[in-house]
Amino acid sequence: MTSIRKAVFPVGGLGTRFLPATKAIPKEMLPVVDKPLIQYAVEEAYAAGIRQMIFITGRHKRAIGDHFDAAFELEHELERGGKTELLQLVHAIKPEGMDCIFIRQPRPLGLGHAVLCAEPVVGDEPFAVLLADDLMLGREQFTGGPTVLQQMVQAYEQRPGMVLAVQDVPRAETRRYGVVDVHGVQASLAEVFAMVEKPRPEAAPSTLAVAGRYILLPGVFDSIRRQPRGAGGEIQLTDGIAALIGREKVYAFRYDGKRYDCGSKEGFLEATLDLALADPQLGPAVRAHIARLAV
Repeated sequence: MTSIRKAVFPVGGLGTRFLPATKAIPKEMLPVVDKPLIQYAVEEAYAAGIRQMIFITGRHKRAIGDHFDAAFELEHELERGGKTELLQLVHAIKPEGMDCIFIRQPRPLGLGHAVLCAEPVVGDEPFAVLLADDLMLGREQFTGGPTVLQQMVQAYEQRPGMVLAVQDVPRAETRRYGVVDVHGVQASLAEVFAMVEKPRPEAAPSTLAVAGRYILLPGVFDSIRRQPRGAGGEIQLTDGIAALIGREKVYAFRYDGKRYDCGSKEGFLEATLDLALADPQLGPAVRAHIARLAV
């Protein structure tokens, strides 16, 4: 069985829900406390043993490449000023042994198309896909427990196949997600028998929604190519995966942790508040401020 060595980060979207902030700044570079969203996702992949990070970018996304590139002037100034801790923080953004590859997506034609753009680099290996909009934290991650992707890699090693992170959502919200049918199985890892993109609540096969983490097999590339374009001319990743059910093993994985939908302002603010409260330096001041607001 081939290990998961490569991760794909589709970061070519326009981020219109965060305008005007994202007019010149990629939404993936918006900071949650002191780190941009894309760094949380890359650190999650790195913790899972992945060393090759593949970014599917678009126009106006140079800041992402700059973030993971060396900053000689900054590093020189920090070193000259004896700011060792800050220098180590900058070096940790791209640790030793990590490779970053950037591929330009000509047009934003959907998540499936973005994943397809990675095929020349991924080749015939299994690979992970992480959506930076979804900030996902393992329940025990801050105390040394596994990240969500680490949990998924462990599940893949137990039962090789495509692994989709899923979470229970209110039935009224199924129209916002890809929803899987596991025939009622409640285990943390269950085989998927069908998948529907954004079903109406009354037509949804379950309330298990696909979150922003995937482990995929290389056969998904050809499957994506065969899919017709959907609404807005977009090529859906969900359709490519669904077409493989019955030919490839596809599993739904109920991860142990929390997902923040940072593609929405509400989710972004919730993530910022929760991580600020969890920070040992910021937490006391934030709690004190909340207490003042409650008076």
